[in-house]
Formats: sequence, C-alpha cells, structure tokens
Amino acid sequence: MAADTETAAPGLAEIRNLKMTVFALREELERARRDTAEAVRQAVSGANAEIGQLKATIGALRDELQQWPIRRDEAARLAQSANLDEIKQLKANVAALRDSLEAARLGEETAVRQAIIAAQDEIAQLRATAASLRAALEQANFSKQGEIAAARAQDHAELTQLQATLRALREQVQAAPAKKTG
Repeated sequence: MAADTETAAPGLAEIRNLKMTVFALREELERARRDTAEAVRQAVSGANAEIGQLKATIGALRDELQQWPIRRDEAARLAQSANLDEIKQLKANVAALRDSLEAARLGEETAVRQAIIAAQDEIAQLRATAASLRAALEQANFSKQGEIAAARAQDHAELTQLQATLRALREQVQAAPAKKTG
C-alpha cells in the first residue's frame, strides 16, 4: 500500500502541475483579451475625440463665414453716410472685399472638404485596424485552444502510460511474494 502511494504521488504532482499550467495559460489568454479590448477602445476613443475636434473646427469656420456678410453690410452703411468720393472708394473696397471673401470662402470650403476626407480616411483605417485586431485575437484564441487540446491529449497519454506502468509494477509486486513462497 505504501508502494502504491509512493508511485502515485509523482503522477498526482505532475497532474497538479499540468492543471496549474493550464490555469496560468487560461489567465494569460484572458489578460491578452483584455489588453486587446482596451487597445481597441482607446483607438476608437481617440478617433471620436478627433472627429469632435473637426466638427468644432467646422462649426467655427461656418460661424466666421456667416460673419462676413454682416461686416460687408456695415461697410456699405458707412459708405452711404460719406460723400460721393468716399462712396466710390468704399464701393471699390467692398468689391475687393467681396472678391477676398469669395476666395476665402472657397479656400475654407476646400479645407473643410479635405478635413472631412481625412477624417473619413482615418475612420476607415481605424475600422481596418479594429478588424485586423479582431482577426488576430480570434487567431490567438484558436491557437491557444489548440495548445490546450494538445496539452490535454499529452496529459491523457501520460496518464494512460503511468496507469499501465502502475499496473505492471503492481503485478510484479504481487508476483514477487508468490515466487518466494513457491
């Protein structure tokens, strides 16, 4: 009986060690999942923050563009109260300001379009990155599951081998007293 306990103890210790290894691998996989999820969350949060900034910039540019007609009307009122010579000069200035305003408006529209395109490109890149990270996580999960299955199969084979060895040793121990008495 003491011999059975001594031969079973290393097998139990090895099984316990293997269980601890499986547990550690499972925790490492969960940690990798959490890290990946956090990285995706941070990437999405950064993209949302940048989109918010771009929207604020667009709003500010739109407000500034709406201020231009008010300024132009003020210049026209000033021109009406001045003498004819000043009116002619102010009309020339208004025409020049109108041209500058149109050029500025066109430049701002171009900048807004470019900002929108850049934001859309970045969103597409972030989506591709998220998909890539998701695929990598799924591949890691699949790989870890394969490793766990292989470890379980190896454990089972070792356990079967240890059981066969234990049976053989038991038979030898039982056969030994029979030889001594015979």
